[in-house]
Amino acid sequence: MDCEICHGTRWKSVEIDGAERLVRCDCWRATMVERLLVDAGIPPKFKRAELSTFEHDMDTQRAAYGKAIRFVEAFPIVDRGLLLHGRPGVGKTHLAIGILKEVIRKGFKGHFFETMKLLAQVRDTYNRSVESTEMGVLSPALDADLLVLDDLGAGPNDYSAWAKEMLGLVVNTRYNNSKATIFTTNLRDSPDSTDRNTLVFQLGVRTRSRLLEMCEFVEIQGADVREVGEHASAEDIARWKKDSPGSPENIAKAQEKSEAYGGLLPSKTKGTARAKLKETGQFELNWSGGKAGSK
Repeated sequence: MDCEICHGTRWKSVEIDGAERLVRCDCWRATMVERLLVDAGIPPKFKRAELSTFEHDMDTQRAAYGKAIRFVEAFPIVDRGLLLHGRPGVGKTHLAIGILKEVIRKGFKGHFFETMKLLAQVRDTYNRSVESTEMGVLSPALDADLLVLDDLGAGPNDYSAWAKEMLGLVVNTRYNNSKATIFTTNLRDSPDSTDRNTLVFQLGVRTRSRLLEMCEFVEIQGADVREVGEHASAEDIARWKKDSPGSPENIAKAQEKSEAYGGLLPSKTKGTARAKLKETGQFELNWSGGKAGSK
């Protein structure tokens, strides 16, 4: 059904200083925002993810929520983006997408990428049967007014030199063009360069340093919503802390137990092999797999 004001023309007549002028109708803006939301690449499973539905029961979640609100209110006049880090299931992606949607509703172009999928799409362009180009895939990530790059460091393998180079390209290009970026990650910001679950191991010293310049690091703690469900009660959270192998308390206990038995790491094991052993207790060689690498 056509708009009752503009009858589908997307323009309306208004009087300004005694003269009639044509301006954009309100329906045009609503249509534009709807199109931007569709084009943003937000996965269907996050259709209901909004700032208003982000559960912020713990102090760090409340602090992160406050930073998200202030970021949206200030956008596009923001000096830095956000790097949301914490254990799985604490709401990092939900909060990032909530911010992205609100920025788009202000009329700005935003885009969402899962890091692994972005790298996979770029790698696929090296196949001669694929018509898309490397820069064609990267353009939405480089040009968006706001980019959400989700799950840095996710996946079974360490980032190859190629993957680090691609991520460095995205980070540096957006930094140099003063474009805000929101990252989410389960990686820790730790100086331990042998631990594969740290930013410095997966991304390299240079990219981690750039992230510190362009983003405010925001840690989020809380129960894993995938285990306790939405709107968890205090009893549900207490049960999760006690029984879940993924709770910080039980992870700490497991680490203490491992250290009590001498740990898993031979004393001379270093680098990637040490990190692999530290996480899995197994050793395997990682081969980059050619130009595009494995991740």
